[in-house]
Amino acid sequence: MNEVHAAKPHLTREHLLALLHGMIRIRRFEEKCAELYQQEKIRGFLHLYIGEEAIAVGAMLALTPMDAVVATYREHGHALARGVSMDAVMAEMYGKAEGCSRGRGGSMHLFDATTRFYGGNAIVGGGLPLAVGLALAEKMDKRDRIAACFFGEGAVAEGEFHESLNLAELWRLPVLFVCENNLYAMGTRLERSESQPDIHIKAQSYNVPAEVVDGMDVVAVEAATRRVCAAIRGGGGPALLECRTYRFRAHSMFDPQLYREKAEVEEWKRRDPIDRLALWMRETRQLHDSDLAAIEAQVASEIEHSVTFAESGHWEPAAELTRDVYASEGVP
Repeated sequence: MNEVHAAKPHLTREHLLALLHGMIRIRRFEEKCAELYQQEKIRGFLHLYIGEEAIAVGAMLALTPMDAVVATYREHGHALARGVSMDAVMAEMYGKAEGCSRGRGGSMHLFDATTRFYGGNAIVGGGLPLAVGLALAEKMDKRDRIAACFFGEGAVAEGEFHESLNLAELWRLPVLFVCENNLYAMGTRLERSESQPDIHIKAQSYNVPAEVVDGMDVVAVEAATRRVCAAIRGGGGPALLECRTYRFRAHSMFDPQLYREKAEVEEWKRRDPIDRLALWMRETRQLHDSDLAAIEAQVASEIEHSVTFAESGHWEPAAELTRDVYASEGVP
């Protein structure tokens, strides 16, 4: 039995089903995107979140609707978990005007102000200073809000990581730094690029409280995020969670994955966060075949609708391509 889950009997069956639904929803969406990419319906770059779903689902449940969220270019799962419409996300993947970024961002630049989801940032580490700025605004306006920033372990090699943690701690800003450590910065394994591969230790060097979480366990991620967010809201300043996880698919659709062995991938797949939660729920008689069938059916229907929505969407007229790029005539 999964002892991490067994130690948390306060979790209701409904809550556990919601966690399972959230992860399956992301997994099936990503699988559909891979299929559509091969059909050339989705173009450009595509970075799938398959294997890492527990982090976005668990962490988002600990945030409030008014907290700000900043993510990376592997952000489809975060957007969906945050509440961005699947129709709007799929339309954006297609580059259609009905997309959440009006078709201008595509896979790596999902944005939705209504859910306070501020990207979708293609630059490695680029979201870190944005999160610090958002948190600074919250503190200056004396609002009880957090800026949550998701980033990969590859970003710790960037100056923005160190500058952001240092400034956030100096100014005691309400920032939650969530490092999704999947061991590989594109094709470079962490130990080959960092003399200190333990990310949480780097955070502690800036006096930022940090801890390691099993990123393949959605219950553990949610519990840790709730605990850390409570400390941040209590005036404790920034904090970092290092969620150790693994991506089951390639870095992007162009990646031949020559840098890792298939046996390693298969070993991590034995810790699949969806299978792990489902197994424990079955063992504790909280998941029935009918539950799983209902979840899969609902998700399949939502995905089918999103594809239809995207397919029937519109391309932005060429006459509007300079809108929001160049100032209108007469604007000083």
